[in-house]
Amino acid sequence: MQTIGGGGPGGGRTRYGRPGGDRRERAGRTDRGGRAEWTARADRQGRPQRGPSGEGFKTAEQPLRDPDHFPPGYTDERDTTEVPDGVRLQKVLAQVGVASRRACEEMIGAGRVTVDGQVVRRFGARVDPAKQVIHVDGKRIPTAPDLVYFAINKPIGVVSTMSDPDGRPSLADYVADRKERLFHVGRLDTETEGLILLTNDGELANRLTHPSYGVQKKYWAKVNGTIERGLGRRLRDGVELEDGPVKADDFKIVQEHGRQALVEIVVHEGRKHVVRRMLAEVGHSVIDLARIEFGPVKMGRLKSGTLRALTLQEIGELYAAVGL
Repeated sequence: MQTIGGGGPGGGRTRYGRPGGDRRERAGRTDRGGRAEWTARADRQGRPQRGPSGEGFKTAEQPLRDPDHFPPGYTDERDTTEVPDGVRLQKVLAQVGVASRRACEEMIGAGRVTVDGQVVRRFGARVDPAKQVIHVDGKRIPTAPDLVYFAINKPIGVVSTMSDPDGRPSLADYVADRKERLFHVGRLDTETEGLILLTNDGELANRLTHPSYGVQKKYWAKVNGTIERGLGRRLRDGVELEDGPVKADDFKIVQEHGRQALVEIVVHEGRKHVVRRMLAEVGHSVIDLARIEFGPVKMGRLKSGTLRALTLQEIGELYAAVGL
C-alpha cells in the first residue's frame, strides 16, 4: 500500500496516490542539464523561467505551478491593495456611512467591495482611504477624509462665483464658515435661481462641468405665450443660436394658464444663458427660471439660500455619471 509521504524505488514522494519518483522521469524528457519539463512548460506560456545560471526560478508575476494540478495559463488573483499601516477596510466603510461595521464585513465577504479595481474579501484588509479608490456594488465611495460635497439653492440676485469684485452677494457668503477651498460646479446667471453644487473635489468638479461627459441639468421655466403643438420635438431636434446649434435632451409642459406656461427642459449644454436663448429662439421669452436637478442630485425641498450635504448615494451617482 502506498502512502502520501512514503518513498518508492526512486526515493520520490507519492502524490495523492500517484507513483513517486523524480519529476523529470514523469516529464518524459530532459534537456542537457537534466531540467526540461518544468521550464519548457512555463516557456510555452510565454514566461521565461531560467535564471542566469540556467536554474528554474519563480517570477515576480506568477509562481511556477505543478502542471499535474493546475491547467495551462492558470494565474492567481493576487491582492495588491494591502497597505500595512493603513485603516481596516470595514472601518473605513462604516465611518463614511455605508453601513454598520458588521454589515460592511458581510459586504466584503460577499465580494461587493473593490479597492483600486480589485475585489477584496479579507476582513482584516488595510487600505489608505486618502489615496485608494473604493467601490461598493459598483459605486465609488468618497473616503478621503478632507473632501466635502454640498448642494445649495442659489437665490435670485446672487452671483454664481466664490467672490465678486463689485461686492455683490456671491456663493462665498453662504460658506464663509467653511475652512475648505470650495469650487462651484456650473453657473447660473444672476436672475436664475436653483441648484448649484459645491465641493473641494477638483477632479469631480472638472468632469461634471466638462461638456464631453454630458451631465444633464433640468430646469423649470415660466414662459410667455401659448405652447404650440410640436414644440418639444422642435427643441429636441435642435435650434440654431448665434454661437451654434443646440438640442434639448427632453421637454414637457408642466402647467398652462392663459397666455403663460410652466415648462420643464433638460439640457447637458453649459453655454451662457442657453435655456433662455433656446426658448426665446422658438418664441417664448422666459419670465422666471430655476434649475431643479443637476445630474442625479435633486433640489427637492431645499429652501432658497440654504445649503445641505450630499448623501453618500448622490456622491456615488455623481462619480458614476462621469466615469469615476
